[in-house]
Amino acid sequence: MSQYINRLARHSPSAAARLRRPRRPRRVAMLSVHTSPLHQPGTGDAGGMNVYIVELAQRLAAIDIDVEIFTRATSGGLPPVVELAPGVLVRHVDAGPYEGLAKEDLPAQLCAFTHGVMQAWAGHRPGYYDLVHSHYWLSGHVGWLAAQRWGVPLVHAMHTMAKVKNANLADGDTPEPAARVIGETQIVAAADRLIANTSEEAGELVRHYSADPAKVAVVHPGVNLDRFCPADGRQAARARLGLPQDALIPLFAGRIQPLKAPDVLLRAVAVLLDERPELRSRIVVPIVGGPSGSGLTKPEGLQKLAARLGIADVVRFRPPVGQDQLADWFRAASVLVMPSYSESFGLVAIEAQAAGTPVLAASVGGLPVAVRDGETGFLVGGHEPAAYARVLRRFADDASLADRFGSAAARHAQSFGWDTAAAATADVYLAAAQSHRRRVRSAHG
Repeated sequence: MSQYINRLARHSPSAAARLRRPRRPRRVAMLSVHTSPLHQPGTGDAGGMNVYIVELAQRLAAIDIDVEIFTRATSGGLPPVVELAPGVLVRHVDAGPYEGLAKEDLPAQLCAFTHGVMQAWAGHRPGYYDLVHSHYWLSGHVGWLAAQRWGVPLVHAMHTMAKVKNANLADGDTPEPAARVIGETQIVAAADRLIANTSEEAGELVRHYSADPAKVAVVHPGVNLDRFCPADGRQAARARLGLPQDALIPLFAGRIQPLKAPDVLLRAVAVLLDERPELRSRIVVPIVGGPSGSGLTKPEGLQKLAARLGIADVVRFRPPVGQDQLADWFRAASVLVMPSYSESFGLVAIEAQAAGTPVLAASVGGLPVAVRDGETGFLVGGHEPAAYARVLRRFADDASLADRFGSAAARHAQSFGWDTAAAATADVYLAAAQSHRRRVRSAHG
């Protein structure tokens, strides 16, 4: 082949250059060890990453990049392969007991998971997968081995990082173990390309993990703009959900764990009602989601806190809901509240804004990218409940604030479509393929 290209170069340099140029990967093995893209976001370990993988895979398939997602089987009755969408397959890999296995126990099952991935690969012709894209550090270790075995590039997305989480722990939360820090450091060194959600996350990879800046690409996550849109408006959504039309509704939506800080919202509401007791008759505080992570140790903790604060009568706990109903919760809310201690991006913030709802968030991680402070929502430095209460008071006192900021939020979210994210990811794949090819050529002299 190389002799043919050299001959061609003498007669047609442009044609030879096209042959030398690595083609864009056409079939990607995507790894999501600890959480399945088929699981309901908002419960257990399922959250924004699940949405990210599902949406990205579907949009990649739409631009002719087939995706096979490998995830751990969590029940015995699951089919080995499920077609999620045309061009997107989910492969269930048996690795460890189906149920009762915490995320912290999964490193011990990585060998079994890797074996399952290799078995699937062995059933294909050589060169079947063009690239491995791993999500989260557990998947990164499997991806590292698979990419080496198959001789293909590795693209990795951290989603969250142990060093960053440990630097921003909530009171009483459990630090990430040293084994994860070591594992992440190894993956950063091994990957051909690293995808960061924001420029800040890219900087953290370089600063905390000595990542080569040339290997880090920033790709903002997207939002499904067909699903998350203002639709028929706030009043109609409230009617569907049985919520009062004239209420102040600060919403929390997500996994219930200390990292996400739903307790800060409850404490802020308690502060607000102490100052303005007349608001009690017209405030409803929905908490939509299920316990996760260290929140599993005290699954009733938030309900007990609401009772201790004397606000149990205005708080409504709801289990995780599907994406269509979640969009209705966003539309119905006066404001989405995200007091998180750490967020690599904060996908929920973009989803709420796309639905026409402003966001009140902690100024951490990617949230300053997701939210335009003073235009589509408000950013708060720190986690002092009184600071959040002050912003909630503004929404209580100005009935038009939610609509004004919500309109700006919906416009802002239009720039975060998944088609844009998929196109940018495809560019990263091509860059990874080129980098990998150079590395292989260099290794062989």
